[in-house]
Amino acid sequence: MKLFSGIKKIFGLGLNNEKSWNPSLWNLRGSQSIAGETVTEETALTYSAVWNAVVLISGTIASLPLHLRRPDGPDGRSNKLALENPLYQVMHARYNPYMSAMAGRECLMSHILTWGNGYAEIVRNGYGGVKELWPITPNRVKPLMHEGELVYEIRMPDGDDVYLPYEKVLHVPGMGFDGFTGYSIIAMARKSIGLGMALETFGSLYFGQGTHPSVVIKHPHQLNATAHDNLKRSLSDTYSGLGQSHRLMLLEDGMEMEKVGIPPDDSQFLESRTFQVPEIARWFNLPPHKLKDLTKSSFNNIEAEQTSFVTDSILPWLIRCEQAYDMQLLAPLAQSQKLYFKHIVEGLLRANAKDRAEFYTAMLNNGVMSINEVREKEDMNPVEGGDIHLVPLNMTSLENAGKPQQVLVEEVPVEEAETNEPDEGEPADTSLRLIQALASPGRHLTGGGSQNENSES
Repeated sequence: MKLFSGIKKIFGLGLNNEKSWNPSLWNLRGSQSIAGETVTEETALTYSAVWNAVVLISGTIASLPLHLRRPDGPDGRSNKLALENPLYQVMHARYNPYMSAMAGRECLMSHILTWGNGYAEIVRNGYGGVKELWPITPNRVKPLMHEGELVYEIRMPDGDDVYLPYEKVLHVPGMGFDGFTGYSIIAMARKSIGLGMALETFGSLYFGQGTHPSVVIKHPHQLNATAHDNLKRSLSDTYSGLGQSHRLMLLEDGMEMEKVGIPPDDSQFLESRTFQVPEIARWFNLPPHKLKDLTKSSFNNIEAEQTSFVTDSILPWLIRCEQAYDMQLLAPLAQSQKLYFKHIVEGLLRANAKDRAEFYTAMLNNGVMSINEVREKEDMNPVEGGDIHLVPLNMTSLENAGKPQQVLVEEVPVEEAETNEPDEGEPADTSLRLIQALASPGRHLTGGGSQNENSES
């Protein structure tokens, strides 16, 4: 195999050139479905349910905040953002000089959802850190194993094949048979998608070119060729097409009209089109209401379906992407520092103020977050004293649970309280003096008596 036929072709490929990742190059031909429609990764996007599924999943994942974090503190139990790492800006703000991070991540995810694999060329700086990512359309890439090393064969605009080593390609595969490449959902769902596209084509042709209703005109006499053509042209020009429907048809010379064909109602045309939406939802593992099919949704189950969307539809993709980023984008030094990527799923609450407020309330009441941490997430300035974590007063530790509570009051001699006059500035009320005694520094509170009594005993 002519694998490394030019060193500069491998390490100086320059896939960041606009022409090298033109999606019109090396396109797959796809295949024709049983319903008669040609279904490819491009044509499938013309079907509204597929388009909605791809845009929904890729857009949701790309819009979530993606942070590069590192362990912090002497015990490593806390963590902080690795803002100084150039890779943070690549995945959080700027994919490359001409593409935002959201656009790049959305493009990568849409390739995974259609072709089953997402690829991007990795451009590193002199220290091995990633400074740019350039998408490569999957129909031009073929992973190969050569002498125990994984390389990627890439078709260039001039028809030549060049090869990139594993270190220069970000590859996020979907579910696949060998672990290296993922299945194309479009290829696996070709029958279902083809049926939906065929129904749309049938509806378009029915309303755009059909005679309404479809009929056969019978003439009692035999017509010559000229009369036949004139009659056919007259009927077609007058009554054929959507704009000519429901017009009054005039028949002469004893002609009769006979309806033929199966009306759309009898063939359950509308029901078939409706059924195809949850069918596509199953292929993309989505709740049907996410593809705007609300026939089975109600106020009682819509919240549960939304939770199912996060846990069943989005979460597996997030983990798949995070692990691929950790393995392929982090340099060995960064991996030794235990850096890692994490999507902030709470970003899904950004558009819902009510759910966001309930989440913050729960975090504040349980001491998980401080007031300033909440304000930081809302892009608000910190307040003085807002770094304290608050917990309810009636909470205790597990080791003290079930123990009888002691009344922690320091006894004050009754005689002293009755005979001694209060000094200037001292509260006259005995209860206030007790409270003041409790707050005095150096006092030890006991359950039975004063400090002196306990020490003598």
